[in-house]
Amino acid sequence: MEWDTSALFDPVILVFKDGNKHLIVRTVGEAANALMREWPSDDGEEFLSAVKACLDVMTGKAEADELRAAIIRAADEAGITALSILH
Repeated sequence: MEWDTSALFDPVILVFKDGNKHLIVRTVGEAANALMREWPSDDGEEFLSAVKACLDVMTGKAEADELRAAIIRAADEAGITALSILH
């Protein structure tokens, strides 16, 4: 199975609690990296929903904007500031 990690959405800037670390997330691949490598906690309902949304977009079962919304909700749950940029 080939996964599409290039799907784009309007960028979200994630600012982590200490304020010294931030990420710009604008593709499914960047979202997956943020969730799997950078997220402060690997539990929580919104975190798991974001992981599922990421997989759904990669496999063509959901739209990238659904993942963007899930990332914002998961950030709120984890205490990460999410700055939305809309084009």
